[in-house]
Amino acid sequence: MNWIFKNEHEKHKFFTRMTEDQKLDAFRKILSDSKCVVFLGGAGVSTESGIPDFRSKDGLYNKAGKKYRKYRPEYLLSNDCLRRDTKLFFEYYREKLDARDVAPNAAHYALAKMEADGRLEGVITQNIDGLHQKAGSINVQEIHGTTLRNHCVFCRKEYDADYIFDSPDPVPKCTECGEMVRPDVTLYGEMLPSPAYDNALDLVNRADCLIIGGTSLEVGSAAQLAHKFHGNYLVIINKGKTRLAGKADLVFRDSIGKVLGDLA
Repeated sequence: MNWIFKNEHEKHKFFTRMTEDQKLDAFRKILSDSKCVVFLGGAGVSTESGIPDFRSKDGLYNKAGKKYRKYRPEYLLSNDCLRRDTKLFFEYYREKLDARDVAPNAAHYALAKMEADGRLEGVITQNIDGLHQKAGSINVQEIHGTTLRNHCVFCRKEYDADYIFDSPDPVPKCTECGEMVRPDVTLYGEMLPSPAYDNALDLVNRADCLIIGGTSLEVGSAAQLAHKFHGNYLVIINKGKTRLAGKADLVFRDSIGKVLGDLA
């Protein structure tokens, strides 16, 4: 049976009255009927792999440790810190952001399978851990960059994650020119990586179904993309509050991996 709504109010009322089982059935129908489904995710996608988010009570910003207490959390991952307190930046970066041995979780694998099955066009992620690719996702737009790629600030020679995290030098140096090697991560005070953000914007503009997962949409880049969506269906999967929840067709307050797994 096809859904026909007179207006957005009638549509919203229809979905908000559903039970959890009915919502899952509706989600299946939405995925089946949609031609371009896109996933926009944040830190909550990776928390079940043991990677802390940033702003929760157990997040990176609130568990920085005594030696970093005198610094604002945002400063430690900023371009200013990289330039002014370079050794401090790399000490914090190596201690807090090494995800090389972290395994993907059910959410990553579910999204990869959806893409492989032709039910998902691509993933837009704020995360920098590379777990979507590790799980098998192909079209991944990393709008905040990644810890897996690094480059020399002068000659642009590229290096892998091991070079940064395993370097015995407080500040990793390029083997070609001797200048600093830095991660391809978008730091506070820097512009978003143009190709990734442009590709993400294209995905959102083409999507007729946008799934938002594991993010409160507090970060401007993700919020901007979410507000650009004008497709048919908005689905939110997040244990916490999400800014656009009031405008969503379906809202699941549960684990992303569980909800996507229950669709099968």
